[in-house]
Amino acid sequence: MAAGNFLQEMRSVGERLLLKLQRLPQAEPVEIVAFSVILLFTATVVLLLVVACSCCCAQPRGRKAQVRPVTPP
Repeated sequence: MAAGNFLQEMRSVGERLLLKLQRLPQAEPVEIVAFSVILLFTATVVLLLVVACSCCCAQPRGRKAQVRPVTPP
């Protein structure tokens, strides 16, 4: 996929989302709940990605202790 097509597709998705948000006050309760659930799921996934990246990338990489097998007496 070319970069131009990708940008055009992202713009199209953004415009549809904006249109959906503008029509939300007049929407039926089922549609509002469905949109809220999708929005909450997306926000949760993004939050978990941020937490995972911060935990993995922020910890300093120290020396690893070498584990030796214990010999039975």
